[in-house]
Amino acid sequence: MENEPPKLIRTRANRHSTIKSGRTIGERREKLETASERAAARDKVKKHQKLRVIFTSLGFVAFIALIIFIFSSIFKTEEDAIFSPTISVPYAPTIEVVDAETGLKSDITGSMKEYIGQAEADFRESGYIPTKVVRPIGSVREVDFYLDGYTGYIKLTTDRASGVSVEDADRMIKYLSGINVADFSYIDVRIDRKAYWKPLE
Repeated sequence: MENEPPKLIRTRANRHSTIKSGRTIGERREKLETASERAAARDKVKKHQKLRVIFTSLGFVAFIALIIFIFSSIFKTEEDAIFSPTISVPYAPTIEVVDAETGLKSDITGSMKEYIGQAEADFRESGYIPTKVVRPIGSVREVDFYLDGYTGYIKLTTDRASGVSVEDADRMIKYLSGINVADFSYIDVRIDRKAYWKPLE
């Protein structure tokens, strides 16, 4: 039996062997590591892409917000310039204001004082010289202006802008001058777009 030749093992017996022809265990491990590295690289690329999308979106939103802020600031500044009330310099009358009932200096409110001062300035700008203002009996808003060189007076009301009332009075005085009426009892310009005058009695 010692001289018997070795028996060949059948291929079927070697079918479940872990060592395959032409391949090694190290090569298999290297392939597994390479696949995991590729998966990790792909995950890393995906994360970078997501971060890039997020930062791009945030940048775009910030840019839009900046544009809106700039335009709102511009329009707000223009709107404030257009619609903000202008600070008017308060006017004070330089002529005496008397009460028609007592003939004494009239005690008037700040708003009335400013209106009379503004009307006085408007008359002076139109070429007239106001000499006195009388507050008639029983009237809260009416003021009567006396002008140098005229016998009558001009009735104004604080319900209308002083500039408009003075313009109407100026037109009426010029109209009376055109029809050779030098004297009048009064001119009434308290109603918008209308003017009345009373002849001197």
